[in-house]
Amino acid sequence: MVLQWQIVTFNLKETFAIAYGNYTHREALIVTLEKHGKKGFGECTAIDYYHIHLGDFVAILTKVQTQIESQTIVHPTNFYTFLLSLDLPSFLRSALDCAYWDLFGKLEEQSFLALNAIDYKQLPESSITISVDTVENQIKKINQSAWSKFKVKCNHFEESDITKLLQLDKSLALDSNGSFSAAECLSLENYEMISKFTYLEQPMKPGSENYATLHSNHYANWMADEDCQDATVLKHLVPHYKSINVKLVKCGGLTPALEMIAKARKMGFKIMIGCMTESTIGISAGAALAPLCDYADLDGANLIANDVANGSKIVNGTIQLNENPGLGIKLI
Repeated sequence: MVLQWQIVTFNLKETFAIAYGNYTHREALIVTLEKHGKKGFGECTAIDYYHIHLGDFVAILTKVQTQIESQTIVHPTNFYTFLLSLDLPSFLRSALDCAYWDLFGKLEEQSFLALNAIDYKQLPESSITISVDTVENQIKKINQSAWSKFKVKCNHFEESDITKLLQLDKSLALDSNGSFSAAECLSLENYEMISKFTYLEQPMKPGSENYATLHSNHYANWMADEDCQDATVLKHLVPHYKSINVKLVKCGGLTPALEMIAKARKMGFKIMIGCMTESTIGISAGAALAPLCDYADLDGANLIANDVANGSKIVNGTIQLNENPGLGIKLI
């Protein structure tokens, strides 16, 4: 097996403004695993507020390249056990795990969906992100969009803005990226109209000392993002969050995400498959899990101007799954 990688800069179609800052581009690490002329692809993005730096990942890959390349082709779950032994950061482990699933499926001439017996007749519709702005500009973008589901970003609590959004006859979710206070969350979760929002994502800064003040049995459909890194935390979130956002790079890839989704479903959580601002490589991996989820937020490739791959696509919110072997990813 041959391992290769490259760092790509993605230019955003417009400034991506969230509570953590404003972004005009993203850098991503694309990894390629090749065997018998077949190539599998995986991706992870540099995220400053997660302290993710791609130069660190390149140094790690250089160190472990020989170990990875010496692996024989085994089932992806066994390959993941090997990845765990390398003690890799979750973002990098995710890129390698997704690349391996893509490669393995192409070698076996079966799609990820078929390999995991996933019924994909029912798919959630993806939201598109509305960046931080004045609520008037946000409403204008929503009304002009061909999409039908929206995730509205905010970087502080503004009651009048929330009221204006709730007056829209649209499917809206709210993502404050941790910018609300405990008192503000208490007010929101006891406000019956707040249930009009599909979900309210990561209302406070991550940490049990913050989410302990949230109640999952009140009106707000609180959704954990940064508070839900992997399956080990799920039992602690049950009294506080109704929903979780599963992102492959957070939990470490498709293999642990499958386990996490199954466990969360048994515990009664609503589940969203989310993404970073990433290309069709990352989106194709996330989209493969959409049939198992209640919500989807897979707009990442729609936000960049210079995509590098073909695969599963999100068209005005509709998930068009690629049924080709592996994850169906091909570089452009």
